[in-house]
Amino acid sequence: MAVVVLASWVAPGQANAQEAGSVAAETEIDRSATGGATTLEDIMRRQQGLPVDNTFRAENVGSPEAAAGITDQLGTLGGASDPDLWRGMRFNAADVTTQVRGPAAEVLIQDRGMWWVIFREGPLLTYGGYLLLGTIGALVLFFLLRGRVKIDGEKTGRRIERFKNFERFGHWLLAGSFILLGITGLVSLMGRKFLIPAFGHESYAWLATVSKWVHNNVSWAFMLALIMIFVMWVIHNLPDRTDIKWLAKGGGLFGGGHPPAKKFNAGQKLIFWSVIVLGGSISVSGLSLLFPFELPMFAKTFVILNSTGLPEMLGFGVLPENMTPHEEMQYAQLWHAIVSFVLMAIILAHIYIGSVGMEGAYDAMGSGMVEEQWAKEHHSLWVEEVKQREGKAPSGATPAE
Repeated sequence: MAVVVLASWVAPGQANAQEAGSVAAETEIDRSATGGATTLEDIMRRQQGLPVDNTFRAENVGSPEAAAGITDQLGTLGGASDPDLWRGMRFNAADVTTQVRGPAAEVLIQDRGMWWVIFREGPLLTYGGYLLLGTIGALVLFFLLRGRVKIDGEKTGRRIERFKNFERFGHWLLAGSFILLGITGLVSLMGRKFLIPAFGHESYAWLATVSKWVHNNVSWAFMLALIMIFVMWVIHNLPDRTDIKWLAKGGGLFGGGHPPAKKFNAGQKLIFWSVIVLGGSISVSGLSLLFPFELPMFAKTFVILNSTGLPEMLGFGVLPENMTPHEEMQYAQLWHAIVSFVLMAIILAHIYIGSVGMEGAYDAMGSGMVEEQWAKEHHSLWVEEVKQREGKAPSGATPAE
């Protein structure tokens, strides 16, 4: 489809989304020799990715007064020469008319977009990859040194119901959707760098298309499951005094024996709140990406953070408060990916403990029934609650098959 774009001059003061002077140079540059225009030092700083004061360039976008005095053939562009016009587009000072409609239609040149490309292809992939590989390596090393956590006492042959069917459904819906989202997200984020060289462009194009469709649609299952587990288990995951002793003994790794715990111990509570908080943040940023330009969040958030002075105290300076719609999407994508990397590392540890890392742990979410001795060792306070509630030995406990 052909797109027609018309651009003309508007007052520089109308530019608000990509203001040129938003990032001032850390050291004042002498521009007297150029009348305030760009100097060689400006060019060198820009090439090195250092902040540059673009105020002069943003203001040099032509004027209607100059256009009115030009009548000869050399003045067909009026008061806006080609460089003036392109500067106007770059600094959002051009009056753009286009057939395309939408919040981002009138931003033709995004002045501050390269930082996103550089960060996405550099630090994000590098440190995100190291985090996942490092987590896997640490878990393998821990298994080699510690081995599987066994049931210490003699097995009773009786089993206690730990999770009901609808609880396990909510857990597996969340787990399955998150695994799919993690895999397809990594394909989208890292595929160009790692999959294209290995399998070629055509194979990756097919895989990327499928991954995008799966990622966008499975996200709804993840958000639904997140709500389900919050409603089902929040009451059991509120902190209490037993958590302090559990943490002090490292869940039984230090000091011998497993500390008393209710239905969820302190470690499981940390996992729960990590999933709720980080998963909720991933969901919100994901919704912003699913509905582009419709749910801007970061500019408003940065205004609040800047008012606290916290970003400057931490060395980040003043966070940008005026963004183009594209920048909002770029911040949402980066936040979505960063938080997802952190949660994936946490979930890898959770998967390890719930499978090969601890004997009897998988049964809780596999069949919903756990060995009574395992329950007494890891959740003794919860077992007592079950006894009192049922008025007998835990156990509506059923004999093991």
